[in-house]
Amino acid sequence: MDDLNQTSPDIFILLGLSDVPYLQVICFLMFLLMYICTGVHNNITMLSGNLLMIIIVRISPKLHNPMYFFLSNLSTIDVGFSSSTVPIILKNTISKDRSISLLECAIQMYFNLALGVAECIMLAVMAYDRFAAICKPLYYNIIMTKKLCFCLAAGSWSVGFINSIIHVALTFQLPFCRSHHVNHFFCEVPPFLRLSCGDTLLNEIAVYISAVIIAVSAFLLTLISYVHIISTILKIRYSQGRYKAFSTCASHLIVVTLFYGTSIVLYLQFQSSHSHEIDKIVSIVYTAVTPMLNPFIYSVRNKDVKETIINSLSRKQNL
Repeated sequence: MDDLNQTSPDIFILLGLSDVPYLQVICFLMFLLMYICTGVHNNITMLSGNLLMIIIVRISPKLHNPMYFFLSNLSTIDVGFSSSTVPIILKNTISKDRSISLLECAIQMYFNLALGVAECIMLAVMAYDRFAAICKPLYYNIIMTKKLCFCLAAGSWSVGFINSIIHVALTFQLPFCRSHHVNHFFCEVPPFLRLSCGDTLLNEIAVYISAVIIAVSAFLLTLISYVHIISTILKIRYSQGRYKAFSTCASHLIVVTLFYGTSIVLYLQFQSSHSHEIDKIVSIVYTAVTPMLNPFIYSVRNKDVKETIINSLSRKQNL
């Protein structure tokens, strides 16, 4: 490994979660299960949970509305988000060769960061959509026009990919002379900043600015939207209606808290004194656990989606 650091400056070694054999097997099975669950629900086919959501929204006129348009975007992001990291984690967990080239690392970091930011903003957009639907029902169709929906979705993707270009470029212009052993299981910005022997102040400032402008702003928009939503729900006279609305809000807020909370914790810590193992656990939550939960919360539990799937299957059986 030491020779590799000296003779191959463009090669990094991902140390992964553990070097203990039985723990490697446990980690491999855990990540494989989460990756499958990200796309598989009800034992359909691999990656079909999110892909099924995308297809159902496309083929069903009943689901051609802003909420399902954003859900299909979220499903697309989740498939890409998990696929940008979990296959690398699985390969490095069972392989003795954990090396990765600088180019491969930069590409993986770029897509992981871009899709992570896109999901962050998309969750805020979905909260705003629910705010418009519940708090402004008479003006919903006027507010959430097709043009606005397209702009919000395109904006989420664009901000993610533009932001990622900046951070990846700033990260890999640094000199990595301390070590090329990355104490992480995939390429992410904070671990690489700790490896650099150069001045990382600009990188840290850029990360803090992005965290405040994007993550914190998106979280506050989501929070404000749900304050208004909950206030409106409390005015509903029928207890069944209140329960249903609160159930939907609670599910969304759980995902939002997990995703925003873990992302902010990881990217706002750069001190060498804090635990690298905590960083790994935090990364697992927002790269694997949250994408795994999203299809279950937003798709499988959704009554309209269930009815569309059942109707589609019934039509096929009748043919």
